[in-house]
Amino acid sequence: MNAHQERLDTLCTIATPEACQIDLRVAGPVSRARAWFIDFFIRFAVWLALVVAANSVGDLGVGLMLLGAFALEWFYPIIFEVYRHGQTPGKQACGLTVVHDDGRPLGWRGAFLRNTLRAVDFLPLGYALGFVASLLNPYGKRLGDLAAGTLVVYVETRPSRDLSTDDGLGSEAPPFALTRDEQIAIIEFTRRAGTLTRERTAEVAAAAGPLTAGLDGAAAEQRLRRIGNFLLGGHRATSSRQ
Repeated sequence: MNAHQERLDTLCTIATPEACQIDLRVAGPVSRARAWFIDFFIRFAVWLALVVAANSVGDLGVGLMLLGAFALEWFYPIIFEVYRHGQTPGKQACGLTVVHDDGRPLGWRGAFLRNTLRAVDFLPLGYALGFVASLLNPYGKRLGDLAAGTLVVYVETRPSRDLSTDDGLGSEAPPFALTRDEQIAIIEFTRRAGTLTRERTAEVAAAAGPLTAGLDGAAAEQRLRRIGNFLLGGHRATSSRQ
């Protein structure tokens, strides 16, 4: 997997063997925890239904209830992730999916490994080990994801921005000369603004310092994107002359 040294938001870029690039936005611990709680309540509701049904069967019902609880805990996520394109109901509700590190759809081996190792991630309590592991790597992976070679990412619902896309903001020359690295950073921000959260775009725009002095929020973001459009126009003009 190849990723930019300085990534905006949680976006990572995967280079495929066909020389194509796929942009994926890695899910953070909060969104993953929200999906887990949704799945937990679904499993709990099904388990309660099993308990009610087991009470009417007698002693045999206890065995069926334990078997159902085991299946819910271990096979629920595996079956859904394999047959529902990497999405349990909780992940689908939160706009998440599981893929391999190279962007391929999740298969049986990956789903089995990442979900079996949830027992290790849970240690010593409440997925503490998995949470610590997710903070120690740039892709938010718990131990199960590291072993299985998987990523939990957001499902892309918006088309990615292209260099030729007209955002209707116009262009604006920078107030002073910019270094090459500064120009690249602004162009990258302009191209990817459509894939970032509103809070993140405002944060990045505010960090631009003198370029957005006296502005905040949407106004700062729009000025930075206008400067990016100006720089993109210059790059296109240079390319056409060559």
